[in-house]
Amino acid sequence: MPLTVVPELPSDDQSAAGSSLIDQIVREGARKMLAAALQAEVDAYIAAFADECDEAGRRLVVRNGHHQPREILTAAGAIEVTAPRVNDKRIDEETGERRRFSSAILPAWCRKTPQLTEVLPLLYLHGLSSGDFVPALGQFLGSSAGLSASVITKLTEVWKGEQRTFAARDLSAVDYVYLWVDGIHVNIRLEEHKLCLLVMIGVRADGRKKLVALTDGYRESAESWADLLRDAKRRGMRAPVLAIGDGSLGFWSALAEVFPQTRAQRCWFHKIANVLGALPKSAHPGAKKALAEIWNAEDKEYAERAVKAFQAAKYPKAVAKVVDDLQVLLAFYDYPAEHWVHLRTTNPIESTFATVRHRTKVTKGPGSRAAGLAMAFKLIESAQRRWRAVNAPHLVALVRAGATFVKGKLVERPEESPAIEDQSRAA
Repeated sequence: MPLTVVPELPSDDQSAAGSSLIDQIVREGARKMLAAALQAEVDAYIAAFADECDEAGRRLVVRNGHHQPREILTAAGAIEVTAPRVNDKRIDEETGERRRFSSAILPAWCRKTPQLTEVLPLLYLHGLSSGDFVPALGQFLGSSAGLSASVITKLTEVWKGEQRTFAARDLSAVDYVYLWVDGIHVNIRLEEHKLCLLVMIGVRADGRKKLVALTDGYRESAESWADLLRDAKRRGMRAPVLAIGDGSLGFWSALAEVFPQTRAQRCWFHKIANVLGALPKSAHPGAKKALAEIWNAEDKEYAERAVKAFQAAKYPKAVAKVVDDLQVLLAFYDYPAEHWVHLRTTNPIESTFATVRHRTKVTKGPGSRAAGLAMAFKLIESAQRRWRAVNAPHLVALVRAGATFVKGKLVERPEESPAIEDQSRAA
């Protein structure tokens, strides 16, 4: 009897069955290869800490079964993956929190394999030169077919042109009501200098987030920020209602010069880090809880009460970091409550550059500021396709129109509101 792989089918179905069978074989092969890679990654992680044990001699890093299966969309189609899990009982001395194993192959958020336009910018900003792309991509994609150093170089030149076009576009047609700003330092294989990216991301009147501007600056200086803001104003940008950023930026003096009517909101993410830096590690848990009572308060009145409670702490230097900037730390409470979660931090910028910021390793090879800027532009361009609108996007236009919000709620007739009268008397 002849050996068959699938049951005999009518001749009309032979072609379709063959195609389906090939797809199944490819997907099964991809699933097995991914499972083997994940297992090897976990085994290597556990082996690296095999000597670390607790007082009873039990190992601190061990296997812990598997995560729930999830489906990953790949070039071979959708495949189901069951990733191994690690129980890491070690404590991070700096944060006081449990250490966690994070797979570099399959991050927790990953639901599909990244496109080439996402991989190349990350490789460049991580320190690879264009000559290293081909072998790196060959390992990542499973094949280097169609890839060469010249192809990569041509592609980066196209991206440089796209970035220059973006930087010169007209801004008069779009109204940005909220604006997040930050300075991102990344190594681009330059031994002496880092690339300082000045990033501005805005919320349009329809509630959508968009990249407003991206350029390279000098150490986030006030003059670099002023040049960027002047250029944006020259191209038709209106003054935002509220700008959110780190308190240490030179941006604020530049903002006061170019858009003096724009209000300031300091980023709580950066402020918490500054406060904890002025405290002993033993006081960090209590300080984090006390600060959360402020930035996560029910409204501005409750936040101010929480500030008074924090002032009772015995660390005056840490308290001063909050009290001295209180007005610009609590500014977000004057806007719709649905927007507070967006306005408290510069998270849209932080999350986009989470994989490349704070790197210290510099690899050998030629570096280019223009290429680094183009790569950062493509990274954000790719990321913004996944950005969602702010909560209650219809309220953004009301903010631009000057509507009054008390305790996060729209006040239809401000002149008749007792809450506003109370605020006026308090002021």
